[in-house]
Amino acid sequence: MRSTRNLVRPLLVLIHRWVGLFIAGFLFLTGLTGAVISWDHELDEWLNPQLIHAPVEAALAMNAGGPLLWAEEIERRHPEVQVTYFPLAAEAGHSLSYWVEPRFDQARGRFHEVDFNQVFIDPTSGRELGRRNWGAVWPLSRENFVSFLYKFHYSLHIPEMYGIDHWGVWLLGGVALLWTLDCFVGAYLTLPKRAPKRPRLTESSDGRRSYWARWRPSFAVRTRGGAYKLNFDLHRAGGLWTWGLLFVLGFTAFSMNLYDEVFEPIMTKVSDATPSIWNLRPPHPPHDLARPSLSFAQIVARAPKEAARRGWREPPGHVFYSREVDIYEVAYFAPQDEHGVGGVGHKEVYFDGQDGRVLGDFRPWQGSAADLFVQAQFPVHSGRILGLPGRILVSVMGLVVAGLSVTGVYVWYKKRLSRVRAQAGQRLRAGAGFLTEGQAALKRA
Repeated sequence: MRSTRNLVRPLLVLIHRWVGLFIAGFLFLTGLTGAVISWDHELDEWLNPQLIHAPVEAALAMNAGGPLLWAEEIERRHPEVQVTYFPLAAEAGHSLSYWVEPRFDQARGRFHEVDFNQVFIDPTSGRELGRRNWGAVWPLSRENFVSFLYKFHYSLHIPEMYGIDHWGVWLLGGVALLWTLDCFVGAYLTLPKRAPKRPRLTESSDGRRSYWARWRPSFAVRTRGGAYKLNFDLHRAGGLWTWGLLFVLGFTAFSMNLYDEVFEPIMTKVSDATPSIWNLRPPHPPHDLARPSLSFAQIVARAPKEAARRGWREPPGHVFYSREVDIYEVAYFAPQDEHGVGGVGHKEVYFDGQDGRVLGDFRPWQGSAADLFVQAQFPVHSGRILGLPGRILVSVMGLVVAGLSVTGVYVWYKKRLSRVRAQAGQRLRAGAGFLTEGQAALKRA
């Protein structure tokens, strides 16, 4: 048993070292950006009050007629785009944010080129407060800075290559998978190298407690042993104290970035998941996107009836139309609950874009075990499942992840420097020994 462990431990040290070095840079960047984007809406509002702030009365905020009217007005002002998403009520003091997508130009055989995908409207007057390109890489400005960080966090903004535009998502998904597995490797390496042959009578007659006594120093941080010991202890103890949260963040990042490729095929071996409404229909090709027979207004008019049938008390909060699969989505929530609300999301009803029939709905915390597991992935990763306390915790953990990356690289660098110096010393001693033997041979001659 001991010989087996003596073989396993060096192998795991090697794995932890090189996996850690490979993922350290990625985790440093995603950790810092994750700490920031936990507050994406608050930061966006602070940076761009000219877009997000608007004086709106409470009565107007709850009137869906205005948002519907302004959606039509946007398409009249900008015929090259199509409105696909907008809130049905404005939070007091805030503007309405409309998401738009370029229309396909049949004459040129390509989409219209537009430099914006979001339009902000004053709910009272319908005045356009501004436009921006959410998630744009360049030019980087205060308008798109937060969205740049948000998209960078899960994709690194790696551009499209060979017709595939999610290389960055795959890369970070692989990094997260390695991170998840390395959590177990790192935890194993903190265990005492050898269990005691027998319990120490001075500690306890229970051998397990003696074993814990030898493991306990791994949770401590020495502050007077120099920079190396401090970084080593911060890396080891920091990983142990936050191990559960590190594992959860790594696992949820992997599950979201590699959902179709890895996570779902494995999950379905354990529990059946309800097929997503968005995957039940084959998508329309880009040159022949769906054209709905029903308007936003007609769909929104049906939304309260569907909520009443289900016993839902929340008002319609937003409406979205997918041109790829010809489906409308209506979500139900109060205006102040659109962002940062706890739980796993809002209630939703899905309508067919041609005849308006109900295709299904989404009810938080309902479904199979796999359904519940999938629902929780993003809310857990972002901390929003716990509301404000969860977002604070995730923001702190982003800094922890970045710190563990730095301390891990520092420990490796110092160890490598020591090995290089030791090898150089051995070569010098070997050379000196060779010279001494040569001199003795000359004297004998």
